Amino acid sequence: MIYIIRHGRTELNKANVLQGRSDHPLNDEGIRQVEEAAKLLESIDFDYVYSSPLIRAVQTARIVAPDKEIQLDDRLIEMDYGKYEGTDLRNIPEEIRIFFSDFVRNPAPDSMEPLADVVKRTGAFLEELRSIRGNILISTHAIAMKGILEYLTPDSQGGYWSKYIGNCAVYAADNRDGHIGIPSEYKK
Repeated sequence: MIYIIRHGRTELNKANVLQGRSDHPLNDEGIRQVEEAAKLLESIDFDYVYSSPLIRAVQTARIVAPDKEIQLDDRLIEMDYGKYEGTDLRNIPEEIRIFFSDFVRNPAPDSMEPLADVVKRTGAFLEELRSIRGNILISTHAIAMKGILEYLTPDSQGGYWSKYIGNCAVYAADNRDGHIGIPSEYKK
């Protein structure tokens, strides 16, 4: 099985700021969120743990799988928001509001990473997992996670882009015989 988790909350999440590739640690609430998620996943013995190199994702992986080696992979990093990194989401520029209003039909503004590129890089990462057997944990970010879900569910036609994925949301997918199944939200 493959388990995909979004990192816990950070101060920038709390401040409602586009965090993207800014490297901020979990705050106290984020640590508590990850500890709760770890309880949800405590019966799973992870054979492999992969994480975005950003500290909030690495901390999440360490809390969920404390005794496992974490392999960092740049393809799991959050979307590059370019010049919009750090934008206050309560006072966003018009081009960002338009983009966020319909991710499927409205392209990312200039300097932002296109969503198709997020799907391509996360999909390339997933392709390398097809031959791996065992339980795999992937610790990542909201938009990167949506890219993974879009890649694994091509029939969604962009349905995951507008879906809210909260801090420490977990999705799981079967991984057997070289095939990764359709992911679903993981709950005990």
